[in-house]
Amino acid sequence: MTEPDTGQRRRRAVLRDALGVGVATGAYGLSFGAIGVAGGLTVVQTCATSVLIFTGASQFALVGVLAVGGSPVSAAVTAVLLGARNALYGLRLSSLLGLSGWRRVAGAQLVIDESTAMTLAHEDDPRARRLAFWATGLAVFGLWNLATLVGALAGQALGDPQALGLDAAVPAAFLALLWPRLTTRPARLVAVAAMGVALLLVPVAPAGVPVMASALVAVAAGLLWRDALTDPPRGAT
Repeated sequence: MTEPDTGQRRRRAVLRDALGVGVATGAYGLSFGAIGVAGGLTVVQTCATSVLIFTGASQFALVGVLAVGGSPVSAAVTAVLLGARNALYGLRLSSLLGLSGWRRVAGAQLVIDESTAMTLAHEDDPRARRLAFWATGLAVFGLWNLATLVGALAGQALGDPQALGLDAAVPAAFLALLWPRLTTRPARLVAVAAMGVALLLVPVAPAGVPVMASALVAVAAGLLWRDALTDPPRGAT
């Protein structure tokens, strides 16, 4: 087999995997769209969070805080804290991708769990890793936002979210995002510590503060155990 044939096969494999990741991850967008409307956001606001924030855990946290009566400031701070892990991913990818100018700005929006994992899976091939990053990031971004719109419109058409039990879907969906990440001992310890902090604060703190405090636990742990906690997790955005 010639070298061009090998490179072409590898590119096709990267694109196939990127599309598969995009489709699988996009399915979560359906849940977020419906849950965003259930949490009190409009369809436009729900879609805007997927375009501007574009990190599943932060988006679910934002809606979760608002759904229990937390202030917009608490919701926003919580979302930012949970999205801070992407900055650590960015540090690892910056030297691998070598982006500059507008590509660096556009690429920053696509630094998520899935694009990081795909890039590092092809770390030995500069062309393949760049293709993996862009193809995966764009596939997830496009399908996630499309699914968010469909889910939000469906959630709006369903009527009263509490009568249908969609209010309970916020914490359930967030737990579903978290569970696949607990594959290492440090990750489990962080989860237990964050849960303990949240449970202690629920009876005494305003709505939204317990979630924000538990997010701070995760950020602090990320600074202490960067290598253990920033290995790209399998699963959600």
